[in-house]
Amino acid sequence: MNSKCTRYIKSLAVASLLLSLFIVLPIQAQETEQQREARMKWWTEARFGMFIHWGLYAMPARHEWVKNRERMTDEDYQKYFELFNPDLYNPEEWARDAKNAGMKYFVVTTKHHEGFCLWDSKYTDYKSTNTPYGKDLIKPMVNAFRNEGIRVGFYYSLIDWHHPEYPVDSRHPMRDNKEFREKTKDRDVRKYAEYLYNQVRELLTEFGQIDCLFLDFSFPGKDGKGRDDWQSEKLLKMIRQIQPNVVLNDRLDLLDVPGGWDFRTPEQYMPREWVTVNGKKVPWETCQTFSGSWGYYRDETTWKSTRQLIVLLTETVSKGGNLLLNVGPTARGTFDNRAKDRLNEIGEWMKLHGRSIYGCTQAPEEFIAPEDCILTYNPETRRLYVHVLDWPMGRLHLDGFAGRVKYAQLLNDASEVRFSQRRLRLGAGISRETLTLQLPVTKPGVAVPVIELFLQ
Repeated sequence: MNSKCTRYIKSLAVASLLLSLFIVLPIQAQETEQQREARMKWWTEARFGMFIHWGLYAMPARHEWVKNRERMTDEDYQKYFELFNPDLYNPEEWARDAKNAGMKYFVVTTKHHEGFCLWDSKYTDYKSTNTPYGKDLIKPMVNAFRNEGIRVGFYYSLIDWHHPEYPVDSRHPMRDNKEFREKTKDRDVRKYAEYLYNQVRELLTEFGQIDCLFLDFSFPGKDGKGRDDWQSEKLLKMIRQIQPNVVLNDRLDLLDVPGGWDFRTPEQYMPREWVTVNGKKVPWETCQTFSGSWGYYRDETTWKSTRQLIVLLTETVSKGGNLLLNVGPTARGTFDNRAKDRLNEIGEWMKLHGRSIYGCTQAPEEFIAPEDCILTYNPETRRLYVHVLDWPMGRLHLDGFAGRVKYAQLLNDASEVRFSQRRLRLGAGISRETLTLQLPVTKPGVAVPVIELFLQ
């Protein structure tokens, strides 16, 4: 073989390698930090969204994992599909409740782990249009929320306990049934991954602009599933191509892939500080429930109070995060009274205090929150917000704030809060410039009072 031919073959090999790299390289890998921040700006400014977990599990009304917890077979679970009829479903009312609560985006379970689809997917018969209700539930919901100015988000379960090609694993309801495992041992996860891919593509093409996508969840390892099972990189590329502006969560098992996720998702707990990856602060969102269940649970009693939920929201923003607060509608298609009451009460607080949440983030490091207080900060307006959890007797001392504040007021009524400034001696030759707020003795009539500080 002559040298010219050899060089030609080598050049072809290099071109082939570059092409293969281009094919698997996520589009978003080329996005700069500034571009990502611009794409996510609406999301980081929104700070507060509604999660909606709704499916067949609303009928047994004892947790959305009821099929798993009670080891139900498909035959056991079929009765819910055959009787599902949310005749009181009114998405316009849901959207109004979300808007009145101060929520800026919503994320709905288009399909949860049970495999039941709330839209008229052409890839399955296991969907709302084949139940007694007989209608697509997602399209009217999307339209209703958009009409209220609320951004649209879709949750889609990577897991599927109903699909005939989904292999039994450690999370499957039939995991302990040896006979079932043996009977289904030839299930092909590649066929299931194709189904998953087609449905996500359908969701991203049939409903207009999708602002947020929440895929749930990977559990790689023994008897689990991860990126190879979902074909996550192929899925990611498709997502970025169809909806380049979508904000994507972190559960595709692609944490090490550039552009493989946009935000981290601590679930049902509060991080101690701003979430970091490799020492760098990253966008994050905590998803939380009113009680201990995501789906409607009739007899669940550990419901958080409105004040607890407001503190949860405030603390989340104070650490640079978003709160996605969940509602589990009933099987008739309504928000139950416990949820509606809390949404209404949060909304009353947000009407007066929303500017301490929207567009806000962690306070600059030089500002230390006093005891029983939480700080949030708006970098554009240069206003600092002191959320007072335990109302003091007439005075609130802000160490290190002296000389930094030009005006202070209660946020609920814009009434002036007078203040004085002096050097506070702490002993051992240590002193700090302290700003002392002169507060009314009586706590304002709101769940969590907020003092707005206009910085110099």
